[in-house]
Amino acid sequence: MPSVRRTNIGRRTRNAREIQYYRANETEEERRQRLETNRLRISQMRSTRTDPEESIPSTSGQRRQNRRSNVSYERLAFTYDPTIDYARDQSVDFGPMDKICQYCSAIRFRLEPIGLCCANGKIKLPQLITPPEPLNSLLSRQDPISKHFLQNIQMGFNPTFKIQGQIHHRAGALLLSLDGEYKFLQIYFLGNSEVELKQRCAINRAAKRKIIMQLQQLLHTHNQFVQLFKTADRADKRPAGEHERRFNAPMLNEVAIVVVGENMDSRDIVIQRRDGGNLQRISETHRSYDALQYLLIFCRGEDGYHFFNNMINPATGQETNKKVSSMNFYAYCCMIRQSEDNHILKCRRLFHQFAVDMYVKIETERLRYIRLNQRRLRSEEYIHLRDAMNSDSNGNNVGRLTILPATYVGSPRHMHEYAQDAMTYVRQYGTPDLFITFTCNPKWIEITNLLLPGQSSSDRHDITARVFKQKLKALMDFIVKYHIFGVVRCWMYSVEWQKRGLPHAHILLWMVEKIRPDEIDSIICAEIPDPEVDPQLYEVVKKNMIHGPCGEHNPESPCMIDNKCSKRYPRALLADTITGNDGYPQYRRRSIEDNGRTITLQVKNNDVVVNNSWIIPYSPLNF
Repeated sequence: MPSVRRTNIGRRTRNAREIQYYRANETEEERRQRLETNRLRISQMRSTRTDPEESIPSTSGQRRQNRRSNVSYERLAFTYDPTIDYARDQSVDFGPMDKICQYCSAIRFRLEPIGLCCANGKIKLPQLITPPEPLNSLLSRQDPISKHFLQNIQMGFNPTFKIQGQIHHRAGALLLSLDGEYKFLQIYFLGNSEVELKQRCAINRAAKRKIIMQLQQLLHTHNQFVQLFKTADRADKRPAGEHERRFNAPMLNEVAIVVVGENMDSRDIVIQRRDGGNLQRISETHRSYDALQYLLIFCRGEDGYHFFNNMINPATGQETNKKVSSMNFYAYCCMIRQSEDNHILKCRRLFHQFAVDMYVKIETERLRYIRLNQRRLRSEEYIHLRDAMNSDSNGNNVGRLTILPATYVGSPRHMHEYAQDAMTYVRQYGTPDLFITFTCNPKWIEITNLLLPGQSSSDRHDITARVFKQKLKALMDFIVKYHIFGVVRCWMYSVEWQKRGLPHAHILLWMVEKIRPDEIDSIICAEIPDPEVDPQLYEVVKKNMIHGPCGEHNPESPCMIDNKCSKRYPRALLADTITGNDGYPQYRRRSIEDNGRTITLQVKNNDVVVNNSWIIPYSPLNF
């Protein structure tokens, strides 16, 4: 859902008040530096414009007039014309991903925020280094060996587990356990490459022996942590010429600590018990957290996110005292750039796991801030706390729990506010006039054009999410700003992600002018279009808007429950749209005798003739 309070725009918002307070208290030097930075940024933006229409400054009124010059949008959904190609309109087509960031060379869509990649030059991280061979070839080629590797790339990453919503990472002990079985880090210290290879193949039986051998040699050669751990293992052995008893293993259950880190960094303590049976927790803010978990992504042991990454001043290049957040760090890492080959985006399922894991890290950082700043966040605005203090509740219990503010997406207060808004809309204006489901299509050209060779849309959730957001924003502008269904009084939507990785939005609209029953067929259709009159719409409906077929044609369809279609298909054929007993309309679905049409589909190698009873209702204009 979009934000209810427009907290980022306007002169009376919280964000605007914070900016006003900052500018009122800034020094003359800070003010001069801010103005100079803005001047350079605007100058560079103007110099990098390539589109002819962008090179000429225009007012907002002129831009709106240019958008409306092709077609009138007012109640356009009621007067759909198949001879007009609405997809070419500038308000719908947001163009290819061809806008280049002047600071980090990341590419973005035309309507995406300029600072999405590097916060307008404030973030500068080391450039990603191409993985050494054979890993780079395994990630890039399309031969059978590479396909096998990419299909099994996530195998063996099982030390991650989940307890009550919290994800943990633990590193195994360096010393051999009492059962005598080498596992986790201990496999690196077998000393014999052939024995090490045999142990790895025994754990990952589905992986090819040749691939494991190549990756094993690569990590021993290039990964700094493998070399460091091997050094730590050798330190436990008696050097030649030294007295034997100086290097005897301790007889008591003592605790040894190894202090790791630079002089100016906070020190991380690695605890190693004598029995070697305990797993040691790795802090998610440690710079080596990413490299220890994702060896194939950070095969050299490169540093990940940590607290000592500072932002820079884009005008001077000097570091500032502001820290780079985890969200900024990983957004920078996952961008598509012209100047570098981002191998992270080639890792498919491992990239999925990495993205989810880093998202948990981002949320953990936000929650940590809220927990450590409860004094600033807790105030009289929290009505439930005030009620608890004023009632007979035990005051000692108040304040012990961490309070999540309404600004934290997904918190109880956040969801409660949206629920209150929805109930207020219904109480004030009645039930919604339109319920629209907008689903992501993996065949959208904006998605397929950005896929790397051999990839499918399910391999690149980053592209799917970005394209869907732009499409959804364009649709909402089409509905709310351009009034294709009429003037919208109020609206709300919720985005959900399907199990196969595709997002969809459920949109509710309350119209100022109610839609009459005789207008329903003008904006909603549940029939096969005429391929001669509207061939483009016909192909879209044929590929995307036919349910199943299920039932006797496909009893194993996911919608089948107790040998019946849970979506109630096929629907009844009707000559006209009527209102059902439940108050919902039953759309017109004409039979063949009433000039209806059919489509022949292949279902399990059998030809199935589909009529209008299998069509999912759609709005022709929104296609």
